[in-house]
Amino acid sequence: MIDVREIKTIEQLEQVQQLEYNVWGMPPIPIHQTLTAVKNGGVVVGAYDGDQLVGFSYGFSGFREGKSYLCSHMLGIDENYRSQGIGEKLKYAQQAIAIERGYDLMVWTFDPLETRNGFLNLSKLNGICYTYIENCYGEMQDGLNKGLPSDRFEVSWHITSNYVGKKVSIDATNVIPVASYVLNEQGFPRLELTENLKYNEDFYTLPVPKDFQVLKAQDPALALDWRFKTRHILQRLFAQGYAAVQLQQRENYNEYVLAKLETLGLGGAN
Repeated sequence: MIDVREIKTIEQLEQVQQLEYNVWGMPPIPIHQTLTAVKNGGVVVGAYDGDQLVGFSYGFSGFREGKSYLCSHMLGIDENYRSQGIGEKLKYAQQAIAIERGYDLMVWTFDPLETRNGFLNLSKLNGICYTYIENCYGEMQDGLNKGLPSDRFEVSWHITSNYVGKKVSIDATNVIPVASYVLNEQGFPRLELTENLKYNEDFYTLPVPKDFQVLKAQDPALALDWRFKTRHILQRLFAQGYAAVQLQQRENYNEYVLAKLETLGLGGAN
């Protein structure tokens, strides 16, 4: 049984460092930084199998444009414990602590082409994305990110809102695709953009690969083409007031659903 609890001590943060290295293969965040964050409004939670740390979520206090929030910067799970709902448990534990401490918003980033993260963040947690950051972390050298600009969605999780608290569902039955998902001569998926969009529909969809890492390993140039084309269309949609609100899983591909931000009802929970 997986037990999720808050992390506060140096010894626990040392376990986080080791798991962080195991997941990304990069030097971990120094403990003097994570410990300082914990003591100054940050929230770190860990998932334990007995005494073994198998997952964590690390967040620190943020402030922007007169608004304070919790920046949930990293979520890592041991490769032997993935696809078991642990990421969702960690986020909800972090949410509960954040609300107790007066936050009503959590933000974090993820690669929009990593659709496993998209499904968790949007379809399960009811986060939304309306900010696209080009090459957010520069040229990264870890296995997941090497070779591509580190573009990111910024998730806004309005943790005390009706939209999140009541798990409001989006009825996106009548949607307009902004691109087509087609196979090239090698049998790899390619994106063809739709021309002359009016940006006046309630919903749009954007297809994305099911497993972007496999695609990148097979055809790095095609992966780069996906990066630039999805960057282009998502930035245009966000500029027109749309937000990514769901990640739907299809048989051969996944797709983002985008809706007008003003229609989502992000007021406080009842």
